[in-house]
Parts: sequence; C-alpha cells; structure tokens
Amino acid sequence: MITSKIIPHLIGCSAGLVLATSALGAAEAATPETLRAGKNFIATQVYPATEDAKILQAFEGLRVADVTDGLDAVGLFGRGMMDHEIRPVYRDTVDYSHRFIGIAVTARYVPTQQPAPGLMPEADYDAWAGKWYNERSSEPFMELIRPGTALILEDAPNADVGSIGSANIMAWKSKGCVGVVTNATARDTDEVITEKIPLYVRAMGRGIRPGRNEIESVNRPVVVGGVLVMPGDVVVGDGDGVVVVPRAQALKVAAYAHKILAGDKDARRGLYKQLGLPEDKSVK
Repeated sequence: MITSKIIPHLIGCSAGLVLATSALGAAEAATPETLRAGKNFIATQVYPATEDAKILQAFEGLRVADVTDGLDAVGLFGRGMMDHEIRPVYRDTVDYSHRFIGIAVTARYVPTQQPAPGLMPEADYDAWAGKWYNERSSEPFMELIRPGTALILEDAPNADVGSIGSANIMAWKSKGCVGVVTNATARDTDEVITEKIPLYVRAMGRGIRPGRNEIESVNRPVVVGGVLVMPGDVVVGDGDGVVVVPRAQALKVAAYAHKILAGDKDARRGLYKQLGLPEDKSVK
C-alpha cells in the first residue's frame, strides 16, 4: 500500500511543499518543477472490454433506486447520487428508452480565455469555427467509445454551450455509447428526444463550442452533479436521476440491487392482482 500526504510549510514570504511518501517500492517525488508544469495525482486505470461486459451483465435491468440501495448496503451510504438538477431530457414510461446502464468514459471541457472573433465575412467565420472545433474543442474521446460506454462530460455549467447536439450524439451512439451525462447543457434537444438517445443534462443550451469552451482532458477524474466519476465506473440513469458506482464495488452493489428489484416486482405483482390491474413491463 502506498500512502502519501501533502504538507504545506510557510517559510517567511515563500511556501514550500513537502511530499511525505512511504511505500514498499520507490515512489516518484513531486518536485516544485514537476508541480509547476502540472501533475496528475490520480492514475487512470484501463480495463478490458470483456470485464466491462461482465459488469454490465450484472447490472442488467437495474434501476437507479435499486443501485442506490446497493451502495448503501456495501457501506457507501448516500454516495454516488448526482444532484437532482441532472435530469433526463425526456422520459419514456412505455419502453423506458431514456434509461441506460454504462461504463464511464470521461471528458472535461473548460471555459475559454480566447477573445471573441469579432465581425468577419461568412467564409472567414466558418473557417474560424471549423478550426476551433478541430484544434481547441474537439472530441478525442470518440476513439474510446465502445459498446456499453456511458459518456460523462464535465463542462462549464453556465456557459450556455451545446457541447452535445443531435448529430454528434448520434455519432457517439453509432460507436456503442448507451447514454450521455453532463453537468452543463445540450442543444437540439427536440431532435435528441425524437432520436430516443438517453441524455441527462442540467439545462438546455443553445450556443456552439467555438468561442465558448475548450477540451481540457479525456479519461481523467471528473465531477458531474457533485459526484466524482472515474473512467471505468458504472453509471446508471433513469427517471430518478443518475447514480455512479465505483468499479471496485460494482459486483457487490449489483448483487444486492437485484434482491431489491426482485422484491419490489414481487410485491407490486401482488398489488396489481389485488387491484385488478394488468401486469406491465415494470413487473415482468
């Protein structure tokens, strides 16, 4: 086990940083030079698609409520639940097409500090916007999407920028993306609803990415809806919202959640019969 602690020491008008590290093996020291250049302290784990498939099979059919109970049962009480503001753009109470269960691929967009382009001829504006899409606010995570991916985007929540739209979300779906979640906005939402692609947002947006945001990182830890999402975590969304399960606890959470779901269906089937109601998809 590696344990580390960062301890600040103020010496006169300057600040020093001591990284105390104890480990069985050698650990890379964080020097002022490496810190000034930027350093990630949380490693990204890489998992095979076969392992993803096993986890997704274990979660098949589960609801957010079941999974939340499962998190409680394994000691993660109250963890993983995104803010109530993160909601589906539509709800389908017949086929439940708004629901999804996926494995997280993450990306982070940040507000730009670049100046606005100003008035220019239409051809120049189109060239400027295209260059921005290609060089500043691209979608490098496309290469990571595979069947069962849940795309989790941390973005500038108040920028009113539609990083997600009706065309690119279809492209993501074509590669295997089962659901998209952002702490910010999306645009073309009428068309997204028609396409029946699970999309969870804080609000509807209108603007395009050029002039508003830039891609900062891919498959790093992100915070969406107040919840830490690590690449490879399990993400579940339905009408109750979105919940995130740390991958290390996924199978235990799923096992308990299935007990909750089975008990719920059994109880409601009895009540349906008592009330003379025909059984629907939710109890089968």
